[in-house]
Amino acid sequence: MTQQLDLHGSFHVYDTTLRDGMQQEGLNPTVADKLAIARHLDGLGVGYIEGGWPGANPKDTEFFRRAALELDLKHARLAAFGSTRKAGAMAADDPQVAGLRDSGAGVVTLVAKSHIGHVEKALRTTPAENLAMVRDTVSHLRAEGQQVFLDAEHFFDGYRLDRAYALEVLRTAYDAGAEVIALCDTNGGMLPGWVSDVVHDVIEHAGVRVGIHCHNDTGLAVANTLAAVDAGATHVQGCINGYGERTGNADLVNVVANLELKLDRQVLPPGLLREATRIAHAVAEVTNVPPAARQPYVGTSAFAHKAGLHASAIKIDPDLYQHMDPAGVGNDMRLLVSEMAGRASIELKGKELGFDLSGSPDVVNRVTARVKAMESRGYTFEAADASFELMLIEEAEGHRPSYFDVESWRVITETLTHAQPGEEAVSEATVKLTAAGVRYVITGEGNGPVNALDQALRTAILQAFPEIAQFELIDFKVRILDQGHGTDAITRVLIETTDGVSSWVTVGVGANMIEASFEALVDGLTYGLLRQHVDGRD
Repeated sequence: MTQQLDLHGSFHVYDTTLRDGMQQEGLNPTVADKLAIARHLDGLGVGYIEGGWPGANPKDTEFFRRAALELDLKHARLAAFGSTRKAGAMAADDPQVAGLRDSGAGVVTLVAKSHIGHVEKALRTTPAENLAMVRDTVSHLRAEGQQVFLDAEHFFDGYRLDRAYALEVLRTAYDAGAEVIALCDTNGGMLPGWVSDVVHDVIEHAGVRVGIHCHNDTGLAVANTLAAVDAGATHVQGCINGYGERTGNADLVNVVANLELKLDRQVLPPGLLREATRIAHAVAEVTNVPPAARQPYVGTSAFAHKAGLHASAIKIDPDLYQHMDPAGVGNDMRLLVSEMAGRASIELKGKELGFDLSGSPDVVNRVTARVKAMESRGYTFEAADASFELMLIEEAEGHRPSYFDVESWRVITETLTHAQPGEEAVSEATVKLTAAGVRYVITGEGNGPVNALDQALRTAILQAFPEIAQFELIDFKVRILDQGHGTDAITRVLIETTDGVSSWVTVGVGANMIEASFEALVDGLTYGLLRQHVDGRD
């Protein structure tokens, strides 16, 4: 039997990406970015979205103001984060409490000290006054009609130092009206067994509803969160993509996927877990942090198979080498083409790209041999699906797709001997090619040899095929192979190109970066025209 869904009763999924997640080094979202992320999180079906700390900084105050006007949340409730009142004051008169009260958020999550060392050294107050701060602030916000959760900061470390006081903080908050007490592993140093023991003890002796908030400093934030749930916690906090300071917070997608798919607990609205991959990647685009390929469940490599042995088994039954159907989280199985590939890998990859090779063993054998030979010379097709597809078409149809014929190319880079500071070297490339029966000799300039080649190629081909105007180079990676050879080493280049709708990656290998780049550029433009179903292939 699956647990019945009740977001605001039986189980809470609470996302803190917009507050705790944004403390990650290098993240500095605008208010518009935060609003966009909130919409994505709501699409995942989380019960609560912690929007930030209104009153503590202008950006978060503005976020809550705009959220009230611009956000139309279908599944989540917006929560404001803040601290208990200052020592010696009254909650009704505290400016930061006023920021929470006036935020417009129906839910407030208060952070409070549960570690007696932090009370005395960080707050510089007495244990009794800290309890009064908790009681007064929770009671005040509850009287104002707001739902209150409490984040017991540094709880696990405080529990070890002074169990009795740590539990008293929890009881005080709960008796004052806090609905949930989230136990925070703020330093991220706990292990699952330890978390389980403490949660059991808290539930038995404090009599409060327990939540869990874990950081990932031991690499166990998700495991610790699941251990807390197993011990009785009914409220989980985390961040999408595991964002957060230091090594991050518990990855909320991993938490909910494990709860739903492994433990048969329905914690999101039915069907929305299938949006996880799309939403995780969409948030990564907003934050401008590249998605982690090896991220469990939603990473591009999460269901990628490289070894020929794996591919042979998957051809019979995909479940033989996968722990679940990737469609459950909106992801896809991928077959990687490499020197480890066997015939089954090539056949399955061909099927993935739209080619039925089941009746063409000669083609499969030729492609397999060619991949192994080329990868031994430095090529890689794991990420360069576009170059692999061009090779596959060449072997299946007997000729490589071609829209233009390059006669020659050259690059000149000029640097002034007495250049002033800030003056850059200028590169000039000349390309001679024939496209649609017309010979072109085009010169392009750029801020480097590859950019100049790209400009010259585009200018020439554009005259025959205007479709390439929408193509844009969006990523460029260079790797030096056989580094022991120094400047004589082989170079591999991966280039990613987009048409504004999707993107594709091509590979080039050569004795130098420019030669390798030219090969990848030609493949990229050729594949793009092929995708556009352009007539005029040579």
